[in-house]
Amino acid sequence: MFPDYQPTPDPQPPASDAAVRSLERLGQPGERLAALPSHARLLWVWLSLGLQSFGGGTATQFMIRRTFVERYRWIAPADFTRWRAICPLTPGINLLALTVLIGWHLARGIGVLLVLGGLLLPSVTITAAMTAAYALIRDHPLVAAALRGVVPASVGLGLLMAWQLAGPLLAASRREGWASVVVSMVLLLGSGAAAAWFHPSVILLLCLAGGVGAATHWRSHGTR
Repeated sequence: MFPDYQPTPDPQPPASDAAVRSLERLGQPGERLAALPSHARLLWVWLSLGLQSFGGGTATQFMIRRTFVERYRWIAPADFTRWRAICPLTPGINLLALTVLIGWHLARGIGVLLVLGGLLLPSVTITAAMTAAYALIRDHPLVAAALRGVVPASVGLGLLMAWQLAGPLLAASRREGWASVVVSMVLLLGSGAAAAWFHPSVILLLCLAGGVGAATHWRSHGTR
């Protein structure tokens, strides 16, 4: 007597909402996004990165993020952002600290050895050869012009990477509420302004920002 009832499907959310939910999903710390690589594959990927590690630490970190977070999805964006943030707290070269964290996360001790060897072996060899060659041609006008072109490209990659690192942070803050978003934005802009105008110690600036973040979290969640 009555036709079969067919429920009306829920309307599709706007593209912007779907993108935010996707970013939030990818931003979960410790999330396993894809199967971990074998030792041989991990070494091969890092050898490839070592062969392409031109343009300084920022450009290399950009390639590492694109490879491990976006291409192979072995690391969650939130984890990469967190590791990148704590690397300045360690002595030595930040890029090596980040490499060690990634190797330990993917394959523990053997992973650390593989990623360090894969990154350093080709890059050190190429750097030594290029240094010897540069000493012979550094006064040539074409070489000077080429170097002037590399600098803005490296700066552009640094700006893009900063934007990508801020994405998971802001997504996590959005899940906690708009108050957390405001605190994150104040820390982002305030730390940059303080570094530009007052030139404090990097360790001091990071410790102050961490203290503000911890105090804010305790105020919001410590009594629950």
